[in-house]
Amino acid sequence: MRLIEDGDVLIVSGPVGDHGTAVMLAREEFGLRGDLISDAGPVMNLTEPLLALDGLRFMRDPTRGGLASIGHEIIKATGLGVRFEATIPVREPVQSVCDMLGYDPYYLACEGRVVAVVAPQQVDTALAIWRALPEGEGAARIGRIVASETRVILETPLGGERFLEELEDDPLPRIC
Repeated sequence: MRLIEDGDVLIVSGPVGDHGTAVMLAREEFGLRGDLISDAGPVMNLTEPLLALDGLRFMRDPTRGGLASIGHEIIKATGLGVRFEATIPVREPVQSVCDMLGYDPYYLACEGRVVAVVAPQQVDTALAIWRALPEGEGAARIGRIVASETRVILETPLGGERFLEELEDDPLPRIC
């Protein structure tokens, strides 16, 4: 694996926030019901096939602190910024619960997901590999590495921007 570079692309193996939301609802007994289940599961089937890509730069599971925390880890390690696109997959039930309770899905744990940074010319290959797997059928491009900024920025669907600040504490303390 080579170092992360300006212009590299972030991808995720599926929708984010499912695990954190499912745990929160079960633990806090809010009385809400729906089809929310944890995305907990092994990630080896997702990580091993990408190891063959010479454009693979980085892989991490977004368990602690979700996507936002991974963005801050990349900044600390490289000095480069992270710009997340408005296309991050969040399932509707997860977004609804987050909207009702004031949580941000980009900070919630994802137990069976992987975030990867790949060279731009291998994004389609990496996504095709993941989408061919049951664990990765919802894989999506979610952002890019940018040298011109040193923050984690989320582009909004309306064309605005929002800073994703670094967590001071995990929104859901560990249970395992």
